[in-house]
Amino acid sequence: MSLNPSLAHRDAALSFVDPSGGRPAVYLDETESTATRATGRYEWRTVPIHDGRPIARALSIDREGFALLNHDSAVGNFYDDQEVNAVYVSELERFIGALLGADKVLMFDHTRRTGPAEDTSGLRTRQPVRRIHNDYTPKSGPQRVRDLLPADEARARLTRRFAIINVWRPMRAPLQEAPLTLCDATTVRASDWVGTDQVYRDRVGETYGLTWQEAQSWYFFPDMHCDEVVLIKSYDSAEDGRARFCAHSAFDDPLTPANAPPRASIEARLLALF
Repeated sequence: MSLNPSLAHRDAALSFVDPSGGRPAVYLDETESTATRATGRYEWRTVPIHDGRPIARALSIDREGFALLNHDSAVGNFYDDQEVNAVYVSELERFIGALLGADKVLMFDHTRRTGPAEDTSGLRTRQPVRRIHNDYTPKSGPQRVRDLLPADEARARLTRRFAIINVWRPMRAPLQEAPLTLCDATTVRASDWVGTDQVYRDRVGETYGLTWQEAQSWYFFPDMHCDEVVLIKSYDSAEDGRARFCAHSAFDDPLTPANAPPRASIEARLLALF
């Protein structure tokens, strides 16, 4: 989408891959939730991040790679895994299936992210990721299908279109600390992506990092509420010109109020099969 220069924005620093540092790798702890170290080289660049609310109705996950939508949930406590599994899974599978016209949708993962001041004793949460990334690549996207489906079904599904969608929402509102910024996929070149190893105890996965280039356009949705979700295109097998990936990151908004509550969000990953 052509950037509307009248959109309000703030300048903020984002962490990009420095291509001179070789292939990056992130090493995860035994819980597979916390990075213990990372290799490669990163650089902080200050970029304009635009308020996407005035253009939200025009955004499409098949064009820009992300969208802001309303979605009411019957979940009363997003910190309760039993309730998430009993209620949220079916809600989102129906929501994404109807929205995309998929014939089968599987929610296979959810992650809570909270700021360091949030009391999450006894709960499994992660910190917001302040490194630009996309969760899947042409290598790891198909592998997710193989991991989730029986072998015969996976082989058949891999011959047809499939997509992986992240559904990101606040668990407390308004969300002001460490909001999410997303890059318009139409402004990202294929050469901007950098494969990044995700090193676990027993396997090596792959995500994408991003190198900086001036034409990239960044957006966010200020003061998100709990009945709002951001859809993120993490992977699409279709190579017909639609968005296949969406770079995103938490960022430190210089206009965040000093008394803003700690960030609390939940993101779900869903496999949509066509």
